[in-house]
Amino acid sequence: MADTSRLKDVRIQSREDVRKAAEAFRDIANEMMPCRIAATHNIAVRQLMIDGDGDVLATEVFGWTTEDRWWRVPQLALASPMPQACRFEAEPFWVSEAGFRTRCPNEWIGKIDLTDFEKRAFTPAAIVVPVHLPFGQIGAVSFNPNDRAKVDLSEEYEAYSDVLGMYSRVFISSYQRTMVKPERLPVTGSQLSKREVECLRWAAIGKTDHEIALILKRSRATIRFHIHNAATKLDAVNRSQTVFKAAQLGFIGLNS
Repeated sequence: MADTSRLKDVRIQSREDVRKAAEAFRDIANEMMPCRIAATHNIAVRQLMIDGDGDVLATEVFGWTTEDRWWRVPQLALASPMPQACRFEAEPFWVSEAGFRTRCPNEWIGKIDLTDFEKRAFTPAAIVVPVHLPFGQIGAVSFNPNDRAKVDLSEEYEAYSDVLGMYSRVFISSYQRTMVKPERLPVTGSQLSKREVECLRWAAIGKTDHEIALILKRSRATIRFHIHNAATKLDAVNRSQTVFKAAQLGFIGLNS
């Protein structure tokens, strides 16, 4: 069984901890497989992960060079198969041009285009850990073999993916909590009523106030009242933002 006793070493509690935690994360991963780490705290933004002094972790700690700066590609989160897959999978997986391998079948990532995989992913193969965070944010860590001829990671995946997943989640989630400004996050302490949630669920799939009124057998004014109340509680400026914030906080979901 892989050692998880060093989780405390990768947990970040202050800005001063970031560099030391990143170095520990790098060393722990390399004890399992010689690799370079590519990490992002949020695949939806272009902000680089940095230490307390503002130095970029990718180059200063994880070993990426001027020639292979994957983060310089503007459309990386949309073009690379690995962050795409992180939107559809929560457990570690490994991938090469031959396909995705997961613990359990996942039909969604099986549909992702792997054409020109190495060029688009900046690696011939990788073990990838999606890190699903509060408020709908997704971080990701990939472990990319130093030996670029190595494209079969089945043994490493079987032996280490679960423990790499634990270290990745602790590192990314604690970085996010410590280093990312919270201004855009939803307000805390908001509690929606059952009727408000019900109205927002229908609004989230495109139903109008009139249609929701017919479905719930209430007046259109009542539906507007409930959605307005939800907007006030969530500090939202319009209907779309109300639905978005409700989804971030887990009051509604795509399958609800």
